[in-house]
Amino acid sequence: MTLSRRGFLCRSAAAGALLSMPLKAFAQSGEMGMLRVAVYTDMVGYDPIVTTSNIAAYHGALVYDMLFGNDENQMPHPQMVGDYTISEDKLTWTMTLRDGLTFSDGSPVTTADVIPSILRWQARASQNGKLLAAATQELVALDDRTFQFKLKEPFPLLAAMLGSPATPLCFIMRKREAEMDPAQAVDVCIGSGPYVLNTQETRPGIDYVYDRNPNYVPREEPASGLSGAKIANFERVILVNMPDAQTAIAALQAGEIDFYEIPPIDFLPVLESDSNLKVADIMKSGTEGSIILNWLQPPFDNLKVRQAMLYAIDQEAVLKGLFGDPNWFNAHPSWFTYGSPLYNEANSEWFRIAPDPEKAKQLLAEGGYDGTPVVLLQATDRQVNADAVTIIAQQMRAAGFNVQIDAIDWATLLQRRPNKGPVSEGGWNAFVSTFNGFISSNPYTFGHMATIGENGWFGWPSDERNEELKAAWMKAETPEERVAIAAEIQENAWNIVPRVSYGHWVQPVAYRSNLDGFVSIPGVLAFWNVKRV
Repeated sequence: MTLSRRGFLCRSAAAGALLSMPLKAFAQSGEMGMLRVAVYTDMVGYDPIVTTSNIAAYHGALVYDMLFGNDENQMPHPQMVGDYTISEDKLTWTMTLRDGLTFSDGSPVTTADVIPSILRWQARASQNGKLLAAATQELVALDDRTFQFKLKEPFPLLAAMLGSPATPLCFIMRKREAEMDPAQAVDVCIGSGPYVLNTQETRPGIDYVYDRNPNYVPREEPASGLSGAKIANFERVILVNMPDAQTAIAALQAGEIDFYEIPPIDFLPVLESDSNLKVADIMKSGTEGSIILNWLQPPFDNLKVRQAMLYAIDQEAVLKGLFGDPNWFNAHPSWFTYGSPLYNEANSEWFRIAPDPEKAKQLLAEGGYDGTPVVLLQATDRQVNADAVTIIAQQMRAAGFNVQIDAIDWATLLQRRPNKGPVSEGGWNAFVSTFNGFISSNPYTFGHMATIGENGWFGWPSDERNEELKAAWMKAETPEERVAIAAEIQENAWNIVPRVSYGHWVQPVAYRSNLDGFVSIPGVLAFWNVKRV
């Protein structure tokens, strides 16, 4: 459903009616020591390495820790690492773990845990981990606390990749879990982070309970992004699965939850008018909307059909339908995040023309599209996703596509999207997704930009030229060189069309006004350092 002014008024009225009703399903969250967080979707397992979903990253950030952590400016700092050195030829990085690192089961963290954790992350990471793996000659333990990256060539972004907020993050697990098949999810959740998953009180599908880790020793530096001290001020953090926006807003206003992850834009006036609440953009990176195309199955295995999508989509209309107020969004032609250092408009003639349904129909004819249904997955429990799919499907139909919407919840979509088979075997042709602006701002975190075929991210595009350009970008020594190469990457990307953009917007969070201390991490909500004031 397109969100019009009328839709806003109707939904706001419904919200107002709901807010007048008592919510008895949730305990009051104002108790000292407890923080209750409403998230829009359920968690699919406890392994934050096998999925790129945001909630898996939130879970992982509570339970696990990282070797490095990037600060709010994406500069890396040692986190689990105490000291490190780089050889004169820049081919050997020697790292020593800091004192006091202990898993929540009481066992010490050693290099025997670290090395398989890195290897497992590299096997699953669709972009940064694989780039680092390709540059690594050997990863060796010198003793229980010291290990080395021995590189084939200098790799200046090594620490930044280990500390990146791009999902999946490089979390350190115990040896026994880290050595499990990276294609299979780990079902044991023991980390060395500031919190411990309480499996006894967790109710899968309803809420997930995290208790303060008594073994955690934070760093002394101030918290910034994923770096510095991770202070567990709350004894308990609970992630509550609350997909219905009206229910979540009512619970937030009633004080039954403390924090709401993704309040719909059309509810912001209601939230901002409440003196007990705050609305803020704590991630500070914005969101990029993308239509992911399946290169392995018809019709998007055909270049002309993918190019037709560029002319079918009217970004401005999609964004207006979703958010109404243009102050919240920007239509743009860049392969990279709007407003980011690599933003450019290379090879964007299509954007100045689009939407052009007749041009799209011409390309469909050239590609031999025969009207076979295009299965577009729709996550009904994510409001932006659901509404975007409805609008995008209308635009695709106007351009000559026969679109079949398959409405499922987000958790089911996450389980279905790895299916590489045809639609008749549970596969798919396209789905709508969102990415935090940091991930889409550069090639090494841009996992859905990987064009390495079936070893890459969902959609599985394949293009050697793109990989060559990314490698050149990684080796560039100056910002000017990287900007120039980014334009080449974009020139090539819009020729091959791995995905289609539907624009950029800001997504704030909402929380009780007596909370303070949030750290800014693109795409990851972290609840260490948060306190009640």
